[in-house]
Amino acid sequence: MKKLLFLLLLFIPINVHAFTSNAVGTILMDTDNHRILYAKNAHYTQSVASISKIMTAIVAIENINIQKKVTIGNEVLKAHGSGIYIKPGEILTIEDLLYGLMLRSGNDAALAIATHVSGDVIKFTQKMNELAQKIGMQDTVFNNPSGLDEGKGNISSAYDMALLMSYAMQNKNFREIVKTKVYKLKTNKNVYVWHNKNKLLNTYPYTTGGKTGYTKKAKRTLVTTASKNGLNLTAVTINDGSDWKDHKNLYEEAFAKYTSYTLIDKGNISVLGDTYYQNDTMFIKKDFKYPLLESEKEAIILKYQLDKKRHFNSGDKIGKVNLYIGDKKVKSQNIYINKGKPKLTIIQKIKSWFNDK
Repeated sequence: MKKLLFLLLLFIPINVHAFTSNAVGTILMDTDNHRILYAKNAHYTQSVASISKIMTAIVAIENINIQKKVTIGNEVLKAHGSGIYIKPGEILTIEDLLYGLMLRSGNDAALAIATHVSGDVIKFTQKMNELAQKIGMQDTVFNNPSGLDEGKGNISSAYDMALLMSYAMQNKNFREIVKTKVYKLKTNKNVYVWHNKNKLLNTYPYTTGGKTGYTKKAKRTLVTTASKNGLNLTAVTINDGSDWKDHKNLYEEAFAKYTSYTLIDKGNISVLGDTYYQNDTMFIKKDFKYPLLESEKEAIILKYQLDKKRHFNSGDKIGKVNLYIGDKKVKSQNIYINKGKPKLTIIQKIKSWFNDK
């Protein structure tokens, strides 16, 4: 009887969690290195609504001093839809406008930013598309700074919006704005208290930023970021009626399955078997971190390629290290050289002496 019970238990279904999404287009991406952890119709394109404002914000941050004070003009009278309801003659900084743009999705803020950064919306939109091309957004065309569907609207994909958010999150001013829950402001005409529309900032503890979007044509669009134990992630859903739940579930699944490892360390290195540069110091400038499944840890391979240069100066590139997971190359990092060996301190000499024993 005990044996029969054991056999029956083997056939009881076990709840297995897996990545899933109700969106038409979805992606979950490693923010730092763009590894795709989950994708569903990631290159499906449509209107993306106000998540377009991520591009508006980063273009402004890169092209103007955000502490600059500006006087709002009549351009804001053309705004409709969501707004922060600023008025002509009101004095704010560009930074204030960026908070209104990203926390409250102010279409009036978008018009004011475009006007003060580039002179008009058309020139500003050109900058948006130029940056999109620069960072590899091949599914994307921007036609305005707000995301409204007037005219052709802004067309993009989950993949491209994840690339954009990953790029923008490298900027400390952008990171500070999108993680802010509440922003208070007093101008020469009004007092404002803006609460961030990104609900995950209050309901999911690992959330670090994001941007909401909605129009009747686009339906619900959402970009968020989250970080845990050094693993930084970006999630994008396009046309998703259960986006808050889906983003949280995607993050929880990824944090349970993946761990961020430093696979290449910055600093001085030695390459086994090399004698050509034995009297000099090779080094790498940056750490390289990458999310891995437990099963992938044993498949990591580092391959070094050194150029035997007859003449070189300190700081020159003299090769590269290639990182593979199995037979798939995932990263190439430059190797640099300094002439001579660094002088060891007394403590370093003592440590070296014990290490050689």
